Amino acid sequence: MSGEIEIASAAALHCVLEPHDWAFDRLRGAEIDAHWATRRAAVPSLYDGPVLLAHGVSRGENGTLGVRFFTTRFSRFLAWRDFGFPGGGVHNCFSMPALRSSDGAFLLGEMGADHSAAGAIYFPAGTPDPSDLRDGIVDLEANLLRELEEETGIAAQEVRLSPGWTIVFAGPRVACMRIAQSPLSAAALEERVTAFIAAQNKPELAGVRMAARRADLAEPRMLHFIRRFLEPLLPT
Repeated sequence: MSGEIEIASAAALHCVLEPHDWAFDRLRGAEIDAHWATRRAAVPSLYDGPVLLAHGVSRGENGTLGVRFFTTRFSRFLAWRDFGFPGGGVHNCFSMPALRSSDGAFLLGEMGADHSAAGAIYFPAGTPDPSDLRDGIVDLEANLLRELEEETGIAAQEVRLSPGWTIVFAGPRVACMRIAQSPLSAAALEERVTAFIAAQNKPELAGVRMAARRADLAEPRMLHFIRRFLEPLLPT
């Protein structure tokens, strides 16, 4: 994606769930349903389950990022994304584990053929959903660790999360990132995750890509905001 990108730090996240009247869904329902039918015809495994989008993102003076989520359906999110994020005031806010090897390389996933973003390259991640709720609070750290294990087989106890969050504001996307430090070398980490993918009946990832130097960021399928996040963290 293109456009302005801002990178900031947050000491903590405060994410709540509340009702929201989303005009895009209310006014364009028939168009959304037709789009969903087309996408399902192409990829029958797509599931129209509940997901969480944000209708308010604010930065507090105490270093906390506040996010107000609402519940919608995946078909609504997908149409909004595919139509170019029409309207204002809504964000796709999600967490991402930046999985780093002991020798400083980052592991990214290539989304599988059944994924709604097939072929794209970015960190293991997924749109938050109601399973990430804890007593009315949306737990993006739990979401981050869940997606990491589901897509790579790397469990929470196998990584050390960096303190605080790096927030990447990229238009309608708000990526909440933490480095997930692995004790494995880049070669061992790639081998481990590749073996996990090969053992799955329906893996979410088609493969992995290791980024050890800035030259590795030239891959055109890598999302632009991922490239911007990684540039200062990698040697030339």
